[in-house]
Amino acid sequence: MALGYAASIGLLASAWQVVLATIVISAGLGLAYSSMPALIMGSVPTTETAAANGLNALMRAIGTSVSSAVISVVLAQLTLGPAPSLTGLRVGLALAAGAALAGLLIAIAIPRPGRGAPSVATGAATDAGTHAHADTDADRAAAKRV
Repeated sequence: MALGYAASIGLLASAWQVVLATIVISAGLGLAYSSMPALIMGSVPTTETAAANGLNALMRAIGTSVSSAVISVVLAQLTLGPAPSLTGLRVGLALAAGAALAGLLIAIAIPRPGRGAPSVATGAATDAGTHAHADTDADRAAAKRV
């Protein structure tokens, strides 16, 4: 996605260039949005997946609203006559590329089981003294031994 936004800064001379950049951006957006629930579900305890995915949906909505407002301000400030200037479009695309790179860095930083994240299966004892939900037979057996 970031590559598509960055490339589109220089690909505004003809319609085929804009279409090419849009295809790359859309493919990246589809991959990012479709993989995010799996990343989230693999990074949180089983009992928290609904809340985590709900927060993901909320953050998507807020991100869409904020990014629309930011790009609108940029384009309004860099308008020549009735239409935004090419400079305004390029600044907006550069901001989008930066946001996509920031998203990539955040996604890379998400802890994954086996890479330092606490295991969902081991779970901490709750206030009532019971163990967190175990997902597999081996996890249930390990929970019984604790």
